[in-house]
Amino acid sequence: MLTRFLILFFFLSSAILNQSKAQDTIPKPDTLLLNELRQYPRKNSLPVGRPNLTLKPIILPESEIDIRMNYWRNWISFGINFNQASFSDNWSSGGVNTLALGSQFNYKSDYTKDDKNFVSEVLLQYGKLKNRGQLERKTNDRIFWDNKVALKLSKSWYFFGSLNYESQFDLGYSFSKNAEGKETRTLLSRFMSPGYLTESIGFEYKPVKYFFVRIGTGTARQTFVLDTGLYRTNPKNFGVTPGKRFRNELAFQVVGSIDKDIASNINLKSRYAMFASYDKLSGIDHRLDLTITARVNKLINVAVSGVALYDDDTANKIQASQTLSLGLVYKINR
Repeated sequence: MLTRFLILFFFLSSAILNQSKAQDTIPKPDTLLLNELRQYPRKNSLPVGRPNLTLKPIILPESEIDIRMNYWRNWISFGINFNQASFSDNWSSGGVNTLALGSQFNYKSDYTKDDKNFVSEVLLQYGKLKNRGQLERKTNDRIFWDNKVALKLSKSWYFFGSLNYESQFDLGYSFSKNAEGKETRTLLSRFMSPGYLTESIGFEYKPVKYFFVRIGTGTARQTFVLDTGLYRTNPKNFGVTPGKRFRNELAFQVVGSIDKDIASNINLKSRYAMFASYDKLSGIDHRLDLTITARVNKLINVAVSGVALYDDDTANKIQASQTLSLGLVYKINR
């Protein structure tokens, strides 16, 4: 019995020992080798053929190409505003029957191609006011036409030449009362009395589309007073010698302009002009025009405008005017 147990123990021990030796003889897998095995097959290991593309231009006859480039941009706007008020004779708060009518036409054209630029702008304004018991008066009266040709020199600088014309449509009066208390008027101006024609060459600085400054180093202005008898009621005669119809001046001129939408429905338009005659540098002329327009809808606008002017050939002090208008304005942009 003991002999059988020892034989069984011997066989079991031999089997266990042989199994452990077998496990010790099997090599452990190398980590680097496993990583290399995992990477195979490598990406893009298969050869891929790349086609050779050859681009050849195709020449089309001009008859088959219908491409037109328009270098012109045009803006047109015209508007009218109307104001009326009436009161009965026994209206306790007082009041004056009044009727006012104003109109405006604005045209601007811009041609830009390569380094060349041409801009032409026309502004026509006229308005009248009639109060009961008073003579009719003008609320606005202006003819303005500006033309400019420019050649681009750098990113923001241009060499320019400009031609500008300005006058008025109707007779202009000053009003007063005589000894009897009756209203009288005195003629001050009329069409082409005065009229201004200005030629200028120089350099223009235009860093953005809505702003520019022109520096006219060579500027000439002709002042016309075709009514030779106007000096009798307007002694200054706009700087023209009484009895003559023409005056020429050489000067240095600066013109600056801003035309920008400061909000989605509000536009700011301003123009400043300085004219310094070489014959009389002490009497420099200044004019500032400012207009703020708020668009109520496509047809109705509210506009506030003002003008400040100093010209010692017309008055010894600063002249100023201001208007507030609500009216219909129609615009065409192309």
